[in-house]
Amino acid sequence: MERTVTKTALTAQLFPAKRRVAAYARVSSGKEAMLHSLAAQVSYYSGLIQRRPDWEYAGVYADGAVTGTKDSRPEFQKMLANCRNGQIDIVITKSISRFARNTVTLLETVRELKLLGVDVYFEEQNIHSISGDGELMLTILASYAQEESLSASENCKWRIRKQFENGELANLRFMFGYRIGKGKVEINPEEAAVVRLIFADYISGMGGSAIAKKLRAMNVPKVRSGNWKSQRVMEILRNEKYTGSALLQKKYVADHLTKRLVWNKGALPMYQADDTHPAIIEPETCERAQAVMEQRRRLSGAKDSTGKRYAFSGVIQCGNCGKKYKRRVNKGNPVWQCSTFLLLGKAACHTKQIPEPILYATAAEVLNLDGFDADIFNERIAEICVPAFNKLVFVFRDGSMVEKAWQGKSRRESWTIEMRREAGDRAKGRE
Repeated sequence: MERTVTKTALTAQLFPAKRRVAAYARVSSGKEAMLHSLAAQVSYYSGLIQRRPDWEYAGVYADGAVTGTKDSRPEFQKMLANCRNGQIDIVITKSISRFARNTVTLLETVRELKLLGVDVYFEEQNIHSISGDGELMLTILASYAQEESLSASENCKWRIRKQFENGELANLRFMFGYRIGKGKVEINPEEAAVVRLIFADYISGMGGSAIAKKLRAMNVPKVRSGNWKSQRVMEILRNEKYTGSALLQKKYVADHLTKRLVWNKGALPMYQADDTHPAIIEPETCERAQAVMEQRRRLSGAKDSTGKRYAFSGVIQCGNCGKKYKRRVNKGNPVWQCSTFLLLGKAACHTKQIPEPILYATAAEVLNLDGFDADIFNERIAEICVPAFNKLVFVFRDGSMVEKAWQGKSRRESWTIEMRREAGDRAKGRE
């Protein structure tokens, strides 16, 4: 029988594709020991992934000094984006609490990654999120992690409130005019001089915007960078701590998940503590500034924070920069002007002011009313856009729009007899 020989081509052995593996690490504090721990975690995971021949290193994402109850973690969000882009197959993390302490955030994230085919492995609990019973176990354990976060938050609140009861400053980390560190509050001479200048200028007649403009011209640096604005100046003028005393617990954390600070309007007791730290200004100076502030508030017709806001507050939008218009009183005449112009001047936004009577009359005309009615206005108008000078676009809540042009008084018509007389006297004085 004739022998049959068949030539067989040698094919390359097929190896399974490497899985792209990343790790996530986080510490909630910026203390040196914590940051050292974070560096150790990064080193550990980098070595762990790169030692596996069946894994491809896809990076280590690490957030420092960020709480796990918040979603705004930059490295965490970057990792999720890369998962959505198909760059990661497996995510390794130490524990559920390192990944997220918020149960809802954890489950939503794990479910999204599961749909993308990305497995999350929790080392401490030995759980793969992509496994059959993974989500059930995660739900139970994440609830414990969230309760642990709540317990830690309540313990921290209790400690701080006890400090307040004892008249101690707590959680004061930075304040313009002071150097704060390791429980000591010391005066910063250069910044303290600026604080005294702000109080002196305000009492002498300058407004918050004018003082902010002056500080910008002087190139005075602000705490945590940024530009000086009227709001920051007014915050300094309202801060009683510059007298060396402190009203404690003016704000408190609403809940442990959002960590949001809210103003204390009677929910918790407040404590007045005297001589808690060195004073920059005298109490009498602070009282004079508050008196000037109250007097200006009354003269401008502004209402306090508990009263009803103006009908046009938060409604008028600048077509040039997108900011809202604010009310101010110019020589006894109420007008509305772009907030950017008020804060930074004409160079930042060149829009012009709108007299309040013009707004009342135009709004009444658009609504077919004999006179302006604030209730009807708020019920029907959602926004007023200012695309150009002398033009107003009223946006109704049903989506319809009405454009109106207005014409203010000319400079000549707006002058009163007294204004003409004063101008004449000034002209004679220059002769």
